[in-house]
Amino acid sequence: MSIQKNLEHIKSTLPGHVTLVAVSKTKPVSAIMEAYNAGQRVFGENKVQEMIEKEPQLPKDIEWHMIGHLQRNKVKYMAEFVSLIHGVDNFRLLKEIDKQAKIHNRTIDCLLQIKIADEDSKFGMTAEEAQEILQSTDFLALKNIQIVGVMGMATFTDDKKQIESEFLKLKSAFDQLKTLDPSNTKFEVISMGMSGDYPIAIDCGSTLIRVGSSIFGERNY
Repeated sequence: MSIQKNLEHIKSTLPGHVTLVAVSKTKPVSAIMEAYNAGQRVFGENKVQEMIEKEPQLPKDIEWHMIGHLQRNKVKYMAEFVSLIHGVDNFRLLKEIDKQAKIHNRTIDCLLQIKIADEDSKFGMTAEEAQEILQSTDFLALKNIQIVGVMGMATFTDDKKQIESEFLKLKSAFDQLKTLDPSNTKFEVISMGMSGDYPIAIDCGSTLIRVGSSIFGERNY
């Protein structure tokens, strides 16, 4: 199957309100161009280094999403062009994104990463910690970021019931945080679901799925 065919197949199964992020990590510029020529405009990378190497070589109307774990000292390298940062898991990172966005005179959209999986390896904050951030005066002082929703990763398991309950946990965190409504938020996005579990995620309320191997084939590490 070609990248174009894979994309067409996936998009034909998606409801209109769901955005597809093509996860292009470890994939060459040529593969991204193939997806671009098939109409895809939103791409996700999980390493800043890789994203900043690819960005100058590709069309300017691409929306770049940072989907991996992000270190504060790396924010400055992509602050000029990144569209959405998925993995904001603490306030200090948010503060750094705000600072770097201000330097480039722009507002950067962010998602709060909520820990929904049982695995210890997954990053994220609790819904309670997210609520504390959104209700703090320090948060309101950030003028160059906008929290547009939440992101979460389910446990890597074949147990569909467990995956579903974790996704529902994220949906309920989204609903709860949305009611707080500080001025620098606009809750619209629930980023959950990857190649293996996105149909479940969509049933549970996902508005944005992150799909790599089902589009580009298996990754080469």
